[in-house]
Amino acid sequence: MYWYLLLLFLCAFLGGLSVFLFKGGSHKQLKLVLSFSGAYLFGITVLHLIPDAYHGNDHLVGVFILVGFIFQIVLEQFSEGIEHGHMHIHHHDKPIFPLGIMVSLCLHGFLEGMPLAGGYQQQLVFGIGLHHIPAAFALGTILLANHQTKARTIFFIALFASMAPAGYFVSDAISSGGIGNLQQYFNRIMGVVIGIFLHISTTILFEAGPDHKFNRRKLIAVLLGVAISLIGFVSEL
Repeated sequence: MYWYLLLLFLCAFLGGLSVFLFKGGSHKQLKLVLSFSGAYLFGITVLHLIPDAYHGNDHLVGVFILVGFIFQIVLEQFSEGIEHGHMHIHHHDKPIFPLGIMVSLCLHGFLEGMPLAGGYQQQLVFGIGLHHIPAAFALGTILLANHQTKARTIFFIALFASMAPAGYFVSDAISSGGIGNLQQYFNRIMGVVIGIFLHISTTILFEAGPDHKFNRRKLIAVLLGVAISLIGFVSEL
């Protein structure tokens, strides 16, 4: 499992560091990676996470899925959609740290790492890791645009990259009963995470291009992401 966590960390960390290598406002490859990962996460959520969350016959799980969905909407009021790879750059004359973006993105990454304790490490690490590459790149871009030093930018990218592994360790402790008696509420906690996944993935999937025209490359990336999640599901039957 620790190899998976290391891979998850490196995807976000290296994705963020790539901001020092690539300049410019057009990153079509990153957008395709985002579309693929969004479709893959949607497939994993529908095929694995939702059925497992209802496995314990807790009829309130659906309520917590809605809570997670709305909670992500609230988070995006502070993160400005950076989870989708969006970069809303506000130029300032003096260094200004984007605290709201950093806190909301770290909380988002932490919550995304929680399902890893549920037994779907291989499937989820792949989707979350790809999803965090453009998010970390966007974070690095915004930090530099706000006149943060290179050292501080690298530090905060590393902090974001560590959030998903941290979410795994907390979730693992909860599911094993290591944190009080929270184990009985694990499915409800997962319901919140599922709601977040549904919001993120559907937002990515239904975002239109700037000209609102049919995008064949994005469609291929989306179909490929869904197909791979289906292959993983069928192989476990």
